[in-house]
Amino acid sequence: IFDDNNPICLPVQTAYRHYTTSAGRSLHSWNEWLRLPVRFSELPRHAVATVTVWDTHGPGKALPVGGSTIPLFGKYGTFKKGRHDICIWPDVVADGRTPTSTPYKAPPHASKQMTRLAKLTKKHREGHMTKVDWLDRLTFREIEVINEEEKKKQNLMYLMVEFPAVVCKDINYSIVYFEKDGGEPVRTNPQLVVVPDHELLASNIIEEKHHKLARSLRTGQHDLKPNAVVRDQLMSIVSYPISKNLSEEDEDLVWKFRYYLMHQKKALTKFLRCVTWERPQERSVALQMLEKWAPIDVVDALELLSPRFQNPTVRTYAVKILSQTTDENLVLYLLQLVQALKYENFDKIKDDGLDLATFLIQRACRNSYLANYFYWCVVCLMHRFPCCLTLIYVAQHLPRNSTLRLTSDPYNRAQLAGQQKFLDVLVKLMQLVERDSGNRKKKIEKLRAMLSAESESLENMKFSSFEPLPLPLDPGVKVNGIEAVQATLFKSNLMPAKLPFKTTDGKLYITIFKHGDDLRQDQLILQIITLMDKLLQKENLDLKLMPYKVLATSSKHGFVQYIESHSVAEVLATEGSIQNFFRKHQPNDKATYGIDPDVMDTYVKSCAGYCVITYLLGVGDRHLDNLLLRKTGALFHIDFGYILGRDPKPLPPPMKLSKEMVEAMGGVNSDHYHEFRKHCYTAFLHLRRHANLILNLFSLMTDASVPDIALEPDKTVKKVQDKFLLELTDEEAVRNMQALIDESVSALFPAFVEQIHKFAQTWR
Repeated sequence: IFDDNNPICLPVQTAYRHYTTSAGRSLHSWNEWLRLPVRFSELPRHAVATVTVWDTHGPGKALPVGGSTIPLFGKYGTFKKGRHDICIWPDVVADGRTPTSTPYKAPPHASKQMTRLAKLTKKHREGHMTKVDWLDRLTFREIEVINEEEKKKQNLMYLMVEFPAVVCKDINYSIVYFEKDGGEPVRTNPQLVVVPDHELLASNIIEEKHHKLARSLRTGQHDLKPNAVVRDQLMSIVSYPISKNLSEEDEDLVWKFRYYLMHQKKALTKFLRCVTWERPQERSVALQMLEKWAPIDVVDALELLSPRFQNPTVRTYAVKILSQTTDENLVLYLLQLVQALKYENFDKIKDDGLDLATFLIQRACRNSYLANYFYWCVVCLMHRFPCCLTLIYVAQHLPRNSTLRLTSDPYNRAQLAGQQKFLDVLVKLMQLVERDSGNRKKKIEKLRAMLSAESESLENMKFSSFEPLPLPLDPGVKVNGIEAVQATLFKSNLMPAKLPFKTTDGKLYITIFKHGDDLRQDQLILQIITLMDKLLQKENLDLKLMPYKVLATSSKHGFVQYIESHSVAEVLATEGSIQNFFRKHQPNDKATYGIDPDVMDTYVKSCAGYCVITYLLGVGDRHLDNLLLRKTGALFHIDFGYILGRDPKPLPPPMKLSKEMVEAMGGVNSDHYHEFRKHCYTAFLHLRRHANLILNLFSLMTDASVPDIALEPDKTVKKVQDKFLLELTDEEAVRNMQALIDESVSALFPAFVEQIHKFAQTWR
């Protein structure tokens, strides 16, 4: 290592290696790490490493094959990491000087192509490009071929050097040059004298006076009523979506006519948003009016549990409204309610059930189904926020609450502990299977052998038969073993396990256990799909959706319900068309297309439902392998790794509606296709009326570290809101939906991308 033309430590060297030849070229491979006798913190900013390749020339003699000098820090002060191809200058020792005669970069005229590819590879490694596994493998293989061809043309020697990566808890870090007091400005005699303005950050006294006058007790008399223009303005403010901030004029107007708005329950959240809670007088008035305001719906109560509202009385009021809803609805909102626990004031938690934590514990104690999901949501969240006092309180009190032992269907501490122990042992089993050096077939054999072992070999757990436990994924099902013979591993990078559980009623409940995968995003999307399905069914619109169950037991593993089905890609490959598939399994010679009418009706409705829902949620990476089809005609989507508009493929269509899917309806001129469009319009209009509920649920998830939400948490709600087109009338929204369907059906580029994906899947 050199700095300022002087060595700063003793040199180190590798062991001697014989070289081999391949295709007429000499290949030297050392494959050895070198540890230099200097600390990272002792390296100067402009330190360089000199690399010299030596060859033996008789006893005790060595001649330089070539050398190269490479800076240790990049232009932004970060230590180099990863692999670098450095140019070896022949017959010289690396000099370590500045400027150097043995630079690590090849001459500019040598290969612009290699330089360009190296920069692109670095961007990919640092996460500036979207990573697509199958495409990355093809690309890097081609880059290696191009680099090899370029090296042959240049008649130069190259040495591949790898700098270490710093990884802590699966997170990559960069080593950054730091010098104490290095950022201190150089003190010079300025030509301009800077005079600090002590009032720069002070509040504007005119605005303060205006605020006091606007919020004084003399404004907003009880009998004050707005004229027609102001009334329309107030109604417009009340209808604002939660992502839209109120201007000062809006806030003053709501405050002025607060008594007029008291009888409108939808106006309460807007009124509370315009209160300056730091001012005692305003706070007192707001809390008095809160008691007299028309009771709000559960939908709006969810907004009051967001971090925007920290006042304990307001949050207690929200819990009071929540207490009026059913356990079934609580399960639908449970993900968000557990997230809201992070915003609770731990010092305000009591046993009176008026705070969110105690309320959820008490409701969970009365319902084992709710308790199961509540427990696992808390456990999963604690993996990400282990120091949250409220979560620690809940985790300690839920399994110990005495009420659990008083219910008719006791869901006591032993059952929760039994589930946790079973999961811990299952994770260890999957880790052992993953570490096996064999291929997929060997790993499947090992998985089945460990599951079918008669002896309690792993943590005293016998997987083939154990005491009945509620299945964490579906607590209404009691399981007492795993059918090892039918267990298998799927073909994918992480090889998730298909586990058929034996139930106490003698049936099999098949699940997929994914280890090494974060299922929280899938769980969120399936929760929203389940909610939308129930909302549509309340409007007497059953679109035959298939919201299968997903449970993330941590950020690294979880369960997925297995639904017997076939991918659309598989159906097209084996049967030629979707209609042929239906005719094979549900024939009816007297019906249209020779297919059972109920099957066609189910297919058309499920297509419409998922087209609208995936459009609203911005689900990406839609291809025919993650669209599944059942023999009943139900079509459903899986794999929600890309949401909120993200997509690994360029120019994705607004909704996944391929030519083959439309042909299965009979084409764009068929009656079934017209029914499909009508179902799309009807579902879209119904869901628009419940947009506030869905937006409130997403707003509570903005800091939940769900992958695609964490990318732009401040824009999450806005992305979903834009899809609802809330600024348009129903007629305008339907016309927009018509255009989206037409655009999706006629899109050509997605069909081309589908063929590329099909080709890539063939080579996997």
